[in-house]
Amino acid sequence: MNKDIIAGKWTQIKGQAQAKWGDLTDDVFDVAEGNSEYLAGKLQEQYGWARERAEREVREFEKTLH
Repeated sequence: MNKDIIAGKWTQIKGQAQAKWGDLTDDVFDVAEGNSEYLAGKLQEQYGWARERAEREVREFEKTLH
């Protein structure tokens, strides 16, 4: 799914992202507004993942949105 589409549908997608990464707060998702780089950074910070893993998690999540 295109990044612009994700940003445009963020309100709908946000619930799915919250279900997947429940340790992130609503504030994180509100600020992210579909920004995959920001979301990956917050995943890295919250879960202690390497940058590559956080980015992979976001990419895999994006693929499920098709």
